[in-house]
Amino acid sequence: MSLSREQAIHTSTILTEALPYIQKFTGSTLVIKFGGNAMVDEQLKRSFARDIVLMKLVGMNPVVVHGGGPQIGALLEQLDIRSEFVDGMRVTDSQTMDVVEMVLGAAVNKEIVTLINNAGGKAIGITGKDGQLIRAKKMVVTRNSPEMAAPEIIDIGHVGEVDKINTEVIEMLTTSNFIPVIAPIGVDDKGASYNINADLVAGKIAEVLSAEKLILLTNIAGLQDKKGRVLTGLGTGEVDALIANGTITGGMLPKIRCALEAVQSGVTSSHIIDGRVDHAVLLEIFTDEGVGTLITNQAAEP
Repeated sequence: MSLSREQAIHTSTILTEALPYIQKFTGSTLVIKFGGNAMVDEQLKRSFARDIVLMKLVGMNPVVVHGGGPQIGALLEQLDIRSEFVDGMRVTDSQTMDVVEMVLGAAVNKEIVTLINNAGGKAIGITGKDGQLIRAKKMVVTRNSPEMAAPEIIDIGHVGEVDKINTEVIEMLTTSNFIPVIAPIGVDDKGASYNINADLVAGKIAEVLSAEKLILLTNIAGLQDKKGRVLTGLGTGEVDALIANGTITGGMLPKIRCALEAVQSGVTSSHIIDGRVDHAVLLEIFTDEGVGTLITNQAAEP
């Protein structure tokens, strides 16, 4: 397909804008959490795969961590297995955990690997159980009640949190020019499997790899103020203030805290971006404007 003169000029302008970012981030590790609309829309899935392949081709080391909540919910419904949620987390008994492993470790993981490979990349799919990549521990949930002298401990089953990341597994793949695609399933020292929030896994992996960026795809335009305007270029102090004054609430809080912990632990920047935008990852990394919220561990410039 031939380009018109105007299209060719536009393309060259985009490439010129991207060049300094490519030069800056060559050799850097970027951890991308893939989820939300970007995982269910066919066009967005293909554009995400091409973004990841391009990042690898220009010398970056992308590491993909994916979710799969809607897909898990759909299969549980088909199997007539009832789900319960505590503080937004799915109660995961042994039967539900089998479904989680089937969906995340097989169906979803292999689909992403295939998309990246079809786009010209070299992806390998793994779960946190492979090579004991993600050592997990059971998540303890407590609930305060005025009727009880001590907080109530609620058992939500096979829901875990990250205890330790085995970086050797990831580094073996990235140094061999492969793109790791990681399902957020962990294992404890007794061999029990745990379902772990994909944002938390991505954040911890970014921390232990001393990643340049942690990128979390969402179904919104980014962190917004009370007037609906997208905020970006935020330091950690500014984000703390937004939490304190009630600007950041509800379902956005866990993502923001994950992003904060990452930059406070050495990740250069965290990005919460709009996964509903075609090529959102490339737009955030390679353009001046971006498509979401940038958080760093430094105060914003005056």
